Amino acid sequence: MKIRKIRNSFLLLLTAMIWGAAFVAQSVSMDYIGPFTFICLRSIIGGCFLIPVIMVFDRIRMRGKKYNVVQAEGEVDLSWKNKQLLKSGIVCGIFLFLANCFQQTGIQYTSVGKAGFITTFYIILVPLIGLFFKRYCGILTWFGVVIALAGLYFLCITEKFTIEKGDALILASAFFYAAQILAIDHFNPFVDGVKMSCVQFLTGGVLAAVCMALFETPQIPMILNAAGPILYTGIMSTGVAYTLQIIGQKGLNPTVAALIMSLESVFSALSGYLFLHQILTVKELTGCALMFIAIILAQLPDVRRKTVRCPEA
Repeated sequence: MKIRKIRNSFLLLLTAMIWGAAFVAQSVSMDYIGPFTFICLRSIIGGCFLIPVIMVFDRIRMRGKKYNVVQAEGEVDLSWKNKQLLKSGIVCGIFLFLANCFQQTGIQYTSVGKAGFITTFYIILVPLIGLFFKRYCGILTWFGVVIALAGLYFLCITEKFTIEKGDALILASAFFYAAQILAIDHFNPFVDGVKMSCVQFLTGGVLAAVCMALFETPQIPMILNAAGPILYTGIMSTGVAYTLQIIGQKGLNPTVAALIMSLESVFSALSGYLFLHQILTVKELTGCALMFIAIILAQLPDVRRKTVRCPEA
């Protein structure tokens, strides 16, 4: 059992590394193609990649049930025939599409490290938005909110007390990521999470395709130049990392799992430094440190808080 927990922790650490490095891929791709083109391609690739993963999971599930074909009363329908699956996937897909739009546009005007830490502000926002749905926050969350706001000040606010365009767009994306996470939390008990994720990616891809046709003029040579970043985010960040998350979270304490995956923000800063030579100032590093402390506080167990699981999608 201990070896299994170590293995699962390593898988989640690998997931965080993949997600952190994805910020570099997103930034590099903007040298060749527009944000809607990138979102369209990565979303469709990610959704299609999950289809064989779903087939494998379904086969494993059916093997576990063996000959028990009749669905038990009250058991969740995990098949494609579930009427809520399409609805849940579309709703989550709309929120994810909006979050991706703001993030992908904003990353053109800010550093990869800052983008990673500002994006993880959704971890603070989820319990706060949850207040409107009677999901009450504990004292640690409120401490985290105060520290996170201080971190955002050091990260985003300039000497003229203004916020940079890119930082503002990334911050807006964090709100939509929080909304998407709450939507997933709402629908997850009623559908297969991986199938819902597949539908949401394909929904985002279709929406991005419409915007791409209206506002951008994609060119095949430029898309081929950005093929590496597109494939990385589509296959690795979406398909592989999401699958590793599902496997890694099994049998692992949810708090420990969330803490490991929150290292995504740290890996984004390291990736920005290693691959793009982006160096954060002392002020920005202070903001990153405060944000990371806030993220940890928001995920620690609190007896007075009803926690919301925050699956990455």
